[in-house]
Amino acid sequence: MNFLIIGDIYSKSGRDVLEENINSIIEENNIDFIIANGENISHGKGINKNHYDFLKNLGINVITSGNHIFKVKETLEYIDSVKDLLRPANMNSYNKGIGTTQFDFKGKKIRVTNLMGKSFMEHVNNPYEVMDKILENDNSNIHIVDFHAEASAEKLAFAWNYDGKISALVGTHTHVQTADERILPKGTAFITDLGMTGPINSIIGANPEEVIFKEKTGLPTKFIPCENKGMLCGVIIKINELDKVEEIIRLQIK
Repeated sequence: MNFLIIGDIYSKSGRDVLEENINSIIEENNIDFIIANGENISHGKGINKNHYDFLKNLGINVITSGNHIFKVKETLEYIDSVKDLLRPANMNSYNKGIGTTQFDFKGKKIRVTNLMGKSFMEHVNNPYEVMDKILENDNSNIHIVDFHAEASAEKLAFAWNYDGKISALVGTHTHVQTADERILPKGTAFITDLGMTGPINSIIGANPEEVIFKEKTGLPTKFIPCENKGMLCGVIIKINELDKVEEIIRLQIK
């Protein structure tokens, strides 16, 4: 079974490059199941219902997120009515939404879990405690985790801790794709960050002008999404009939 996992989709540029390329990626790589991080899809922060529907219409099976999941208030109105849009499972338990979901798909039980790191991020609960509880009741054949975190070492430590217990851990959030895709010793596929599906000539999605102004002056500044040519970033993970990861392939498509 072949999984396509797409990095943080950023605003219109990200939507456009995704829409332009997803069908050819699916056909050329015999993709069975698609996961995409959608927390930046609506003008750079959050995911409104229209853009949730946009992703579902493209064939995305599960949409993951991160610290910006509730930046659009409309998300609070519909997230409980869907089971394929995840917020980090270790967020405050009073928040709406779910952080892990499981599907019966082509004879396999596929679980997708979304977690958030603690270093340099908004407060969340201990991801190890939350993950251990999820695994206690997990009977999936394939389990893929989107770990939304700032620090590369935190992502790697988490992946090593669960090596052999999950199928894959992919990092998101930094919007910069890393070149360290690998299969860990006990069989878990890993990449520190999938990268951003969004505008190439930008600073992690935003216009350079506003970002530079804030860096120089320290004054509060509203970041405006770039709308130039986009690049699609992510990975393809191939899992065999014995539920073992055979390959992880990094994608960059302009």
